[in-house]
Amino acid sequence: MTNAQTGPGASPAHLHRIALFGAPATGKTTLARWLSIQLDMPHTDLDDILFTPQGPLPLEEFRRQAAAITATGGWIVEGNFSKLADVVWHRADTLVWLDLPLPLILYRITRRSLRQLTGRENSAQARRLTWNSAFFARRSLLRTAVRKHRTNRPRYARQVAETAALGIGVVRLRSPRQVRYWRQRTATAPQKSRSRAARRSHNDLKPTDHPGPHRSA
Repeated sequence: MTNAQTGPGASPAHLHRIALFGAPATGKTTLARWLSIQLDMPHTDLDDILFTPQGPLPLEEFRRQAAAITATGGWIVEGNFSKLADVVWHRADTLVWLDLPLPLILYRITRRSLRQLTGRENSAQARRLTWNSAFFARRSLLRTAVRKHRTNRPRYARQVAETAALGIGVVRLRSPRQVRYWRQRTATAPQKSRSRAARRSHNDLKPTDHPGPHRSA
């Protein structure tokens, strides 16, 4: 599987149902919100469903609410939950994987954590964050990012391949440059051919930017 490919048999007229995922600090929310505005479709972050003031939802209720969202005609759903694959990924016409390099992810986590710890961001996450939980604890943000990158990425590759085999278009983006290029192609393509142009964009990457055949991590 190449870094950005159309799954066999996937040729919807438009981008209508988009599932988007990636590691923390890969820009999932930024891209999902941009797509929501660009395509005029609702955006849902699965974390906002799962985590309630009373605690995380039970799995069956989480699945039920996610399934209700993807039963509609057009949507953009963001999140990494393999237990929802059949009600999210498999109902999509396009699956977008933000598979950015680990050094870049660690840099972004560090930059964001420093901004939050020094009071330059006022959010619930910033108020909960401590220096220990960001950098030094056994399960700090940085250590967790490294661990998940090593363990989750091969699993994601297998699951994405299974999804593509169902005829769902897959777009795998490995660098900020590829993300910008895909956004540009999606924004400038006529509405009737956005899906085709967005998924075909990997064929037009510059030689220095084309990822070549996918290999499992």
